[in-house]
Amino acid sequence: MTAQPSTPVPRPASPEPTAPDPVSSTVSSSAPSSAPSAAPAGEAASTGRAATGGAATGPVSTSPVTAVVAPDGHDGAPAPRWARFGSPPRRPLLLGLGASLLMLVGGFGAGGVLVRDPWLTNSPIGFWRYGHGSELATALVYIGVALLAWAWVQLGREVIAGRVGGRAVLTTAAVWLVPMLVTPPLFTRDVFSYLAQGALPLHGFDPYAVGPEVMPGVFTDNVHYFWQDTPAPYGPLFILLAKGTAAAVGGNVIAGVILMRLVLCIGLVLLVWALPELTRRMGGRIPVALWVAVANPVMIVHMVGGGHNDLLVMGLLAVGALYALRGRPVIAIVLVTAAMAVKASAAVALPFVVLVWAAQMPGPSRTVRILKATAAGVGVFAVTFALITVAAQVNLGWLPALSAPSMIVNWLSLPTGAGELVHWVLNLVFNLPKQPFINVARIVGGLLLLWIGVKQWLAARDGGPDALRRAGIVLLAVAVLSPATLPWYLSWGIALLAMTAWTPKALSWLVFVSLWLVIVYYPNGEAALYNWGYLAGCALVCGLAAWSLLHPDPLRLRRRKDPAAGTSTTSADDALTAAGAGQRQG
Repeated sequence: MTAQPSTPVPRPASPEPTAPDPVSSTVSSSAPSSAPSAAPAGEAASTGRAATGGAATGPVSTSPVTAVVAPDGHDGAPAPRWARFGSPPRRPLLLGLGASLLMLVGGFGAGGVLVRDPWLTNSPIGFWRYGHGSELATALVYIGVALLAWAWVQLGREVIAGRVGGRAVLTTAAVWLVPMLVTPPLFTRDVFSYLAQGALPLHGFDPYAVGPEVMPGVFTDNVHYFWQDTPAPYGPLFILLAKGTAAAVGGNVIAGVILMRLVLCIGLVLLVWALPELTRRMGGRIPVALWVAVANPVMIVHMVGGGHNDLLVMGLLAVGALYALRGRPVIAIVLVTAAMAVKASAAVALPFVVLVWAAQMPGPSRTVRILKATAAGVGVFAVTFALITVAAQVNLGWLPALSAPSMIVNWLSLPTGAGELVHWVLNLVFNLPKQPFINVARIVGGLLLLWIGVKQWLAARDGGPDALRRAGIVLLAVAVLSPATLPWYLSWGIALLAMTAWTPKALSWLVFVSLWLVIVYYPNGEAALYNWGYLAGCALVCGLAAWSLLHPDPLRLRRRKDPAAGTSTTSADDALTAAGAGQRQG
């Protein structure tokens, strides 16, 4: 859930008085492998430093990113005090930290601010929430986003060239993430809905039957107008976690936002724990997977800064996939069922986990094994889901409530966008209502999604890592072909696809899409999807960032040294080749 282009949450027009409310990873082998082994980090470090040399400034090839080095020191000499943290490159680390701090400060005036803030109202810095102060705060948030994008691209160049290892990427991402733990919600107000939905059962209401408006109070006051009368569309596990959070903080909404964010970060911990081994098994590189999934601005700004429960889904899916490949299918299905008990979309991964299980079973034929695994999987799913539902003390009313997100109308959902486009063209000549076009397009999108899901499932019948990769593809398809799409929905597929092999060209596209998803909403949580001038400018900036991942200095702002003088720069392509050669010699 998030904001719609509807009546926004009322923001105070002027200050008013109020009473204060009482991770270590090693670098993987370049070849896909099912074995969870990797070269020792120290060996990779000694070969990598000698191989890579200077900074990469030229274009890179479109072959998969497979060069592997994990240096102890970024600039040639070892840095002992940085060694335990992977010797992360200082420039992107500090640049990203500064970006997060700017967003933290700006968030108090431009983010999902409280309707009545017990700290800022009638304080010397209360101006930050009003008028020019709020405009300045908004500027700080956008500057922070731009600097974070720059830092992420710089870190990505180091990853592609093989000059940093997984631990360095993880350390850098952790430094960027810390300020996000205490910032006001950024680019969303969903966390206030979570707290209100958790408080509903504490006050005797069924969160699957009524919306927050039936329960006046500080949590409800801060829920976006669009969701005031909407029942919770989330599963029983999330209602249980939200209820525990609301009970722990009482009426302290600020503590509630921070505690809810920490609870959701359990998903981030699970993702980071599973990522190294899962990446080795699925044929990717650990530094690349961490850069794609953890250091990504979508993770920093939306998942943690915004505080979305999709983060729990990511972690549970990743750990479930790992246990499936380890030959522990019962635990895998329990974990993926738990992910579904947060958001129903995670159920898409269950049939693919069954295929992994079937491939590990003895049996006379593949069909027999799939039938046996399906029957066993349904049993494990039913028991797990029933236990979670009983623990949450709710019923199955959340299934009808799943239709709530379909009230969102925006073109990030490809069927919805197609329906809007057809209506816009025909409406130039005829005066026609829009909703029938959207409804028909959503039906077509549902049929297309069904076709993609069946096709991918049939292609994954041999099980193994390929089945999980195809599960990630279907999860991405669910995100963009469902009736409603929000930027953080694409994280479902990335929870599995980040661990696969990526080409530099694909990573460049990832930069464009990720940065685009960050800025299509305003910092206060309202949609920017129909502000075409704003979107056009943002698209140009995102495109420039994507291009600069593989082509540093895309605007030619720095003068190249004269090749005739024998001082031409080293291309990233050469750096990758040298790194691979150095490792073979080592």
